[in-house]
Amino acid sequence: MADGRAKFLSGNLFGHVASMSLLASVGLVAVFLVDFVDMIFISMLGKAELAAAVGYAGAILFFTTSFGIGLGIAAGALVARALGQGDTQLARERTTHALCYGAIFGVVFAVLVFLALDPLVHLVGAQGETADLAIHFLQIVVPSVPFLMLGMMGSAILRAHGDARRAMMATISGGVVNAILDPILIFGFDLDLTGAALASFAARVVIAYTALMPIVRHYGGIARPRLAGMWRDLFPVLAIAVPAILTQVATPVGQAYVTRAMAAYGEDAVAGMAIVSRMMPVAFAVIFALSGAVGPIIGQNFGAGDMGRVKRTYNAGVLFAGIVIVTISAGLFLTRGPLAALFDADGITMTLIFLFCGPLSLAFFFNGVLFVSNAAFNNMGHPYYSTVTNWGRNTVGMVPLVWLGSVLFGAPGVLIGQAAAGVLFGSLAWVLALRLIASGGRPKEQRTEVFGREGRLMALLHLRR
Repeated sequence: MADGRAKFLSGNLFGHVASMSLLASVGLVAVFLVDFVDMIFISMLGKAELAAAVGYAGAILFFTTSFGIGLGIAAGALVARALGQGDTQLARERTTHALCYGAIFGVVFAVLVFLALDPLVHLVGAQGETADLAIHFLQIVVPSVPFLMLGMMGSAILRAHGDARRAMMATISGGVVNAILDPILIFGFDLDLTGAALASFAARVVIAYTALMPIVRHYGGIARPRLAGMWRDLFPVLAIAVPAILTQVATPVGQAYVTRAMAAYGEDAVAGMAIVSRMMPVAFAVIFALSGAVGPIIGQNFGAGDMGRVKRTYNAGVLFAGIVIVTISAGLFLTRGPLAALFDADGITMTLIFLFCGPLSLAFFFNGVLFVSNAAFNNMGHPYYSTVTNWGRNTVGMVPLVWLGSVLFGAPGVLIGQAAAGVLFGSLAWVLALRLIASGGRPKEQRTEVFGREGRLMALLHLRR
């Protein structure tokens, strides 16, 4: 297995961070753009209830995606650490067992969600015909959840090997398939919402295939699952996946509160916030990709026991985030007028766009620090630090700061309070990450390796605590 070597144990760390982040961001932009085009096609049918149904369905699918992200983080972290230890056989076994757990969990989870579609759709607020359409859409898409989970896990494993290009191609391939099939099925075959759902299903199958095949062809393939190995890797997978899933779920909770606070200032304010929320992932796709990009680099070097290189990787990630934020923020500031005109914005809507294209975009640096810190926490065996900082940001940080900002500055204060919560908990995560790295990645009470072969009992005890 020539390609099983640990790629990140040597070479320029800033270069590794930059190349991994830039390649990963291309895949993210593809997803964001396809989702945007998908909504355009549905909107072209001229039926508001169809677009609303997709929106409600998207809220439910987001939570299913969060589970895939969590499992992907676990698989990538464990494989990267095995590669850093120089144990390619262990990396192959962990790849196999993680994917097996992903397939099993994906099927069970899809069945449970499918059986609960009616109450779930009504829980997110859909009623009448819109609810029926959302359920119909989800009945087609939900069975593809196992494919999406395997695709996300496969991409994370590829990144653990340092193969960001093939991981990127998996996402792009799915996006291209979706973009091609959407107009054919929606308009060509006159399938409307059914066509959009079938296109999404096909795209997820393609993502899974495109992510898994390089593992088979270039990285030793998938070993035959062994019961003893499955049991050995169960607790390490759960110990990372569970808090990672909880971490992902925190974001929509915080966003729901921000939306509710902004709604008090009318539809124009909500429209401005919606525009900002759609601009943000496209403008800062490289920052959103940082956690998945930096994670394998930290994981390999932590597995090799090179804490000096772990610290330099972390610092390179923070530096890279700062350079990207300053560059993108300058571009947003210079183009704020054309951007507002693109959305035909005026009044409070334009005010919020201008606010984002200035000081608030610079404040996004601390979100970048949070993403890099999450990568350090997850790959050094302390994923609950990510859970605490992300939930803290979206609850105890965001609620009082958004309320205070709203009282002091009105609608702009809502966005200011949201940004301030990011600054507060990004700074906290920065301090925690540096302290964790300085301690060698282990708190004083736990010097035994949690996820190594010699520490399986500690993994069980750690999880039960």
